Amino acid sequence: MSLQFLTYVIVGLSFALYIGIAIWSRAHNTGDFYIAGKGVSPLANGMATAADWMSAASFISMAGLIAFLGYDGSVYLMGWTGGYVLLALLLAPYLRKFGKFTVPEFIAERYYSKTARIVAVICLIFISFTYIAGQMRGVGIVFSKFLEVDLSTGLLIGMGVVLVYAVLGGMKGITYTQVAQYCVLIFAYTVPAVFIAIQLTGNPVPQLAFGSEIAGSGTALLDKLDDIVVSLGFNQYTSGTKSRIDVLCITLALMVGTAGLPHVIVRFFTVPKVRDARLSAGYALLFIAILYTTAPAVGSMARYNLINTMQPGTVGAVDGNLVFEERPSWMQTWQKTGLLTFTDKNGDGHIQYYNDNNSEFAAQAAAYGWQGNELQVDQDIMVLANPEIAGLPNWVIALIAAGGIAAALSTAAGLLLVISAAVSHDLIKGIFVPTISERRELLAGRIAAGFAIFVAGYLGFDPPGWVAQVVAFAFGLAAASLFPVILLGIFSKRVNKEGAIAGMLTGLVFTYGYIEYFKGLFLKWAGSPWGDNVAANWLFGISPEGIGAIGMCLNFVVAISVSYMTAPPPERIQHMVEHLRVPRQFDEETA
Repeated sequence: MSLQFLTYVIVGLSFALYIGIAIWSRAHNTGDFYIAGKGVSPLANGMATAADWMSAASFISMAGLIAFLGYDGSVYLMGWTGGYVLLALLLAPYLRKFGKFTVPEFIAERYYSKTARIVAVICLIFISFTYIAGQMRGVGIVFSKFLEVDLSTGLLIGMGVVLVYAVLGGMKGITYTQVAQYCVLIFAYTVPAVFIAIQLTGNPVPQLAFGSEIAGSGTALLDKLDDIVVSLGFNQYTSGTKSRIDVLCITLALMVGTAGLPHVIVRFFTVPKVRDARLSAGYALLFIAILYTTAPAVGSMARYNLINTMQPGTVGAVDGNLVFEERPSWMQTWQKTGLLTFTDKNGDGHIQYYNDNNSEFAAQAAAYGWQGNELQVDQDIMVLANPEIAGLPNWVIALIAAGGIAAALSTAAGLLLVISAAVSHDLIKGIFVPTISERRELLAGRIAAGFAIFVAGYLGFDPPGWVAQVVAFAFGLAAASLFPVILLGIFSKRVNKEGAIAGMLTGLVFTYGYIEYFKGLFLKWAGSPWGDNVAANWLFGISPEGIGAIGMCLNFVVAISVSYMTAPPPERIQHMVEHLRVPRQFDEETA
């Protein structure tokens, strides 16, 4: 069967499964819509949390980052997993004990302020729409390639599917849909990895193949990869180039951002008991680890295959530097998407692939008659293209398409729901129309979700960057805005509403302003004023991906300082904080 037919069958069956689950688990009240009626088991919630959090950035982009950045890509592995330790220990059980629907609702009651609630909603919307921009780019990439439709059509299909199960099922429908999506995405990610690991090293376990020898060569995969990339003028794959402070800040921003993401936090409101929240976080970390321990192997094997499977047109080597003659079939198919380009700059009919930004190597290449690197590969395609590059069967290629779509749609749905809840529950019911009926609130939530999906679709048409980079910005915003006030709200009785509001605004404005200034994230007409010399102007050498760590520190300093310069919280609030931290022995909700 053809690849296109298999792709339509596998992706179509997965869509039918998601919509069927949404119909079966349709939300009938606001409790179902916002927190799934608090009836989700820890195992199911852990699986749903893993799918909610393992977005297109994890499935599509992270291994691509590792493929091209090598050692420097490890910051994403450390940051995006370490945050779950913080979440399990510091936030999840306490927020579940508080027992409300949304993060802004917790902030409103803890800081006894409608203004704090509005500021929290603003922070949530900035985080969620920044995050969802990356997801919709992932949807567009998958659809444009595997369903052989243009970007606009692919995005409309993806928007339609999410709209059905998010609006119809709410959190209840999304939760059980995400359980199915986790099964799809983890199977789709690991099966090709196993095939390629066997193909390259003879070892069927990708995590072990990562450190194994290439079959029949006597050379370790990473050693061989180092030799190849260095011979093409690139940095050594197993050595880093980022400064220590930038590595520290990116890792910290991603870790703390994980613990501050509203669509992840809200998952712990869906379980029956406080101890279930801790169990959910443990299960989620276990399920996430399956993909995250596989990603380094996938990234390294993808980079190796990118270079070495262009053999049909190899005409030899010039001083050890590879020269390619013809485009392999996988390159020709990906060229149609615009995410891979080949330009024959010197008209010799060959493909020169090397690092022309390396001035020393570029001078050497010029002596060969080369006029620049002729192959541009978008790193977001590496996981999706890897099975094709390795020549795997069509059903494996189709499977990875379904996995990429599942990863992007699962997170997009979770983000849409927190945006919907912020509008209907925190703004309409919490601020403007406190007497609204439950039926009208549910309707408002569904309308808000529908509106949000159209905004998300627009961001997918004109994405502000590659997937993992945009998602890293969202984590930085979460770290700088929501995490400090949630943590202080649980562990400090002295922090008051003035401090919380000032801290959130300081962290959000500083972090977003820094990202916008250097990246032109959404104001693309303005762009960055630094041109190609961006890194030289970073504050203390910290990249926009890591600046959330500094924003978080500013948030803490401002929140605590302003709190001690103003009146302490009312006594009832201080008692609430004590109650949150001290479980009651016979309280079934806290068992």
